[in-house]
Amino acid sequence: MASFCSLTLILISIFAFSVSITHSKTLKRDVKALNEIKASLGWRVVYAWIGDDPCGDGDLPPWSGVTCSTQGDYRVVTELEVYAVSIVGPFPIAVTNLLDLTRLDLHNNKLTGPIPPQIGRLRRLRTLNLRWNKLQDVLPPEIGELKRLTHLSLSFNNFKGEIPRELANLPELRYLYLQENRFTGRVPAELGTLQNLRHLDVGNNHLVGTIRELIRIEGGFPVLRNLYLNNNYLTGGIPAQLANLTNLEILYLSYNKMSGAIPTALAHIPKLTYLYLDHNQFSGRIPDAFYKHPFLKELYIEGTTFRPGVNPIGAHKVLELSDTDFLV
Repeated sequence: MASFCSLTLILISIFAFSVSITHSKTLKRDVKALNEIKASLGWRVVYAWIGDDPCGDGDLPPWSGVTCSTQGDYRVVTELEVYAVSIVGPFPIAVTNLLDLTRLDLHNNKLTGPIPPQIGRLRRLRTLNLRWNKLQDVLPPEIGELKRLTHLSLSFNNFKGEIPRELANLPELRYLYLQENRFTGRVPAELGTLQNLRHLDVGNNHLVGTIRELIRIEGGFPVLRNLYLNNNYLTGGIPAQLANLTNLEILYLSYNKMSGAIPTALAHIPKLTYLYLDHNQFSGRIPDAFYKHPFLKELYIEGTTFRPGVNPIGAHKVLELSDTDFLV
């Protein structure tokens, strides 16, 4: 009898919970914001956004790409994923009114113009993916207000100006993708203070400076695994202090203007797997320790001025992270 009563209470609780979800109203702020976004988008998105309530209303399901959750008596929009649907036009500023967003993914569209400074209002955002658009202008320093951000991908756009130092204000940041833009100036050394940064890609920009400047903060980049600095205008040599980045697995320095000898200390990075030195002005010889390294799969040296007889390791291939890697 006691077990029957317990089961009854559980079923009543589940029913009450489901009823509360069914009858929860979507926060007017989010309804208004999504409908403003809907009005500004092309038919490829609008045809799948039926009804006025983005979280679903009665028999209508939630809008495609919209994820909601219940907070108290209301439903709020927590994720917006509208990608690869050829959205044309400026960044939809109404997005910045969705204050409970944890994920914003608008990649592989045709968005233009700048990221508005109001982006800093999305204080709960953990993932911001805007790669493969036509966004431009300088990055707003307000991005540095997104304290919970772990993944930031702004690659394959037309951003210009300097990489803002305010990115160093993102304590949870793990993955930073800024490649294939038009950034100028130096990579901020302050990024080295990010205690969780695993992946930094600033390749294919117009950046200058030296690696020594980048790693000048003692104890910087403590968990960095992948460092992509390729296809820029970096000068100077590889400092032996780079070996202090003991978690480094990929070091991509191709197509810069770097010079000098390769320090033996670099071969003491325990899990160094890919080392791309090609198309620079490095000289001298490659220390024997690199050829005895237990993890080094590729050492690419084409287009350099090493002594005759210096040999590469492995077969050169372009290293790209998949969407799955981005979500780790």
